[in-house]
Amino acid sequence: MPMPLNLANMLTLARILAVPVIVVLLYLEQRYQTELFAYVSFAVFALASFTDMADGYIARRQNLITNLGKFLDPLADKLLIGSVLIMLVELGWVEGWIVVVIICRELAVTGMRGVAADKGVVIAADRYGKLKTIAQSLALGPLLVHYPLFGIDVAAVGMYILYVALALTVFSGGNYLYNFYKNWLQAE
Repeated sequence: MPMPLNLANMLTLARILAVPVIVVLLYLEQRYQTELFAYVSFAVFALASFTDMADGYIARRQNLITNLGKFLDPLADKLLIGSVLIMLVELGWVEGWIVVVIICRELAVTGMRGVAADKGVVIAADRYGKLKTIAQSLALGPLLVHYPLFGIDVAAVGMYILYVALALTVFSGGNYLYNFYKNWLQAE
């Protein structure tokens, strides 16, 4: 039986601890309007996003999958993505309705997973959910940088990817709910 606080779970905890760092950096960006804080927040976000891939790889490769990890990993993703999105709304770089849709989907799927878990069913992330998370992370990188880079409007690139992520968010959420209710109705 793997120890609850293993390398994979420590990487997940590092992702959670990166959240307040990014929030403070974005607050400083808002207050002082300097590109430095945007670039540093991007670097911290990129490193935190990398831990999402690394912790899962390590957990599977070294057979370190724990209940703590199953709980913390999706929580870390939601804290990281949600916090950054909320700060981007605060900065005026992303429209609030987009963030509302994304956060509502996360709450709905999390609630559905809780009900399923109560019935002894674990609902793992499917390929659409994983694609959604990748698209959200890829969108947030350029949105964090926000300033033109080598003549490229990276904020526009980030917004384009965010709209793709939004579509995947809605689709994957609908897919989770459809499959949950289809299986739940069959079980009842």
